[in-house]
Amino acid sequence: MTRSLLFDPLLPWPVLWALAALVLVTVALAAWRGLPGWGLRALAALCVLAALTGPLAQNENRTPLNDIVLVAVDDTASQHLSDRQAQVAQARAVLEQQLEARPNTETRWLTLMDGTGDSGTALMEAISHALADEPQGRIAGIIALSDGQVHDAGHALTLPAPMHLLMTGRDTDWDRRLIVRNAPAFAIIGEPITLTLRIEDQGAAPGDQGSAPLEISVDGAAPQRYTLPLGVDFDLPLTLPHGGRNVIRFSTPLVAGELTDRNNAALVQINGVRDRLRVLLVSGEPHPGGRTWRNLLKSDSSVDLVHFTILRPPEKQDGVPVDELSLIAFPTRELFLEKIEDFDLIIFDRYKRRGILPAIYLDNVANYVEQGGAVLVAAGPDFASADSIYRSPLSRVLPAAPTARVLEQAYRPEITQLGDRHPVTADLEQEQGDNPAWGSWLRQIELDAPQGHVLMEGVNQRPLLVLDRVAAGRVALLGSDHAWLWSRGYQGGGPQLELLRRLAHWMMKEPELEEEMLWADATGQSLQIFRRRMSGDAGTLTVTAPDGSAAELTMQERAPGLWEATYIGAEPGLYRLQEGDLSAVVGLGPAAPREFQQTIATAQVLAPVLKPLRGGSPRITEGVPRLRDVKAGRPAAGRNWIGLTPRGAYETRSVSQIPLLPAWLGLLLATGFILMGWLREGRR
Repeated sequence: MTRSLLFDPLLPWPVLWALAALVLVTVALAAWRGLPGWGLRALAALCVLAALTGPLAQNENRTPLNDIVLVAVDDTASQHLSDRQAQVAQARAVLEQQLEARPNTETRWLTLMDGTGDSGTALMEAISHALADEPQGRIAGIIALSDGQVHDAGHALTLPAPMHLLMTGRDTDWDRRLIVRNAPAFAIIGEPITLTLRIEDQGAAPGDQGSAPLEISVDGAAPQRYTLPLGVDFDLPLTLPHGGRNVIRFSTPLVAGELTDRNNAALVQINGVRDRLRVLLVSGEPHPGGRTWRNLLKSDSSVDLVHFTILRPPEKQDGVPVDELSLIAFPTRELFLEKIEDFDLIIFDRYKRRGILPAIYLDNVANYVEQGGAVLVAAGPDFASADSIYRSPLSRVLPAAPTARVLEQAYRPEITQLGDRHPVTADLEQEQGDNPAWGSWLRQIELDAPQGHVLMEGVNQRPLLVLDRVAAGRVALLGSDHAWLWSRGYQGGGPQLELLRRLAHWMMKEPELEEEMLWADATGQSLQIFRRRMSGDAGTLTVTAPDGSAAELTMQERAPGLWEATYIGAEPGLYRLQEGDLSAVVGLGPAAPREFQQTIATAQVLAPVLKPLRGGSPRITEGVPRLRDVKAGRPAAGRNWIGLTPRGAYETRSVSQIPLLPAWLGLLLATGFILMGWLREGRR
């Protein structure tokens, strides 16, 4: 039972204070003048004022509440180094014993795991969430068992009680770390980029080592070895060998005595892109779809387009003077003989032989294909004529021959079964969204003896789009000049831009459009692995982890020609994939895990948090400190002890109030004192 005095005034306090001041002045004046009975009248006024204040005696039935001590145990990756787990177990056992022996105390144990993604140790966030579930008035202290490498120490948090760090680790710990800076996500193929490397020792490292070996491996190939001085930034020029994802692994071997080799390696994944794709577009006579290819290629800022259009063939005689036909002669010799290798793709759009390009030029185009170039032919009626470019040296690389028939009738282009597997046409119907029905084309050039892959068919299943590989190069033949009808929305249109874009990018050897491909996408610790095949089924997939262990997975067919499997990696690092004769590598996890960037235990990171609360940060290896009660605002840590602040919280079960001076009693007492004062004055 707890008693206290309360007031429930009948008048506002300012009025009562004014009355008290008036009474005090009056009594003082009466006493100064020596008037009889002034004391009794003062008592009468005091009784009136006391009654007006409404004094109450309050009795509370209280139940004491236990103090709460929050203990956060850091169980992140860096806490598994050396013998830190054993240190934590020892400290936890001692703390449990001391906290159980402390009267009126409850303990909240909080285990802190690795943050999502690569966020590191989020100790302050975890404490904030735990405090939100507890009454602030009962928190007597916060204790963290950690190495002190906290990555959210700057998180603004107002703590209601002292906080202490029981620090794991030893003062003799040291570690070697490899740092890679300035690693871009994209880089231009063939142009050097500069990565900044640094190998440094942290902690109590031995002083007899001035350099360290460095190994660099690209896409899992045999590593190249170098030697770098310790603690010095080194600029490494690097040129990407191919387009698409390039996985580069930097590593330095484990040295005896260091804490871990988890930060001795770094994975960098850089996508190789072309600087400028150079395309030569050769157009024949104008037709309604003549600007289709030009508009497509000009819309891509990464494409340099050279457009060669024949508007006036040599046989045309209209009497226009030669010196008024053109300002300059078109550099055909320079384009088709001297600089043809500078182009990534050559497109012939309804082109036929008119004497503009001699046979030697077209023969050089065929050589260009065989040496790794790409040619695409968008055929119209000219391809079936006697002047067809098929009847030239270029025929040896074209994937199909014309039969001289031009089919003038409506038909709907259809994707073949092979086309459902090929990346150029796979899922193409989905581009139409809610309207998958394509519009018709009205003309097709009949093709004979197609080679390579027939991806689309037209009239009566005749080949419409044929792709082929010739030696080191690629060729494509589109047997119609009516693709532009889709872009005009004829009969609902179709995915014309997407088809032509994929076709052009396949010709230019973009990695994501390869027919036979094995690749993986990494999300956290999960690998989503894909295999694309043009024929047959996917075989057993072998995944080799960084530690050399191998796992075999059965892939499931997700779409025609596309198989998929999911693999959960146990640790970050370089994973090797093998299916049949295809192999690939992929990096799992961050290039340098945040938990292992700084591995030496330290109290400096949490010092701004502990100092205002006067908390301590002793090492566990020096002995688990005793728990001691301290008052709020006093030093909360000392030699071999840390302090907890008793909160004295309670819960009120019941409250009762009794008036000490009822109004009637105050009036009665005041009247009595006034009467006594009057009698005292009457005797005078």
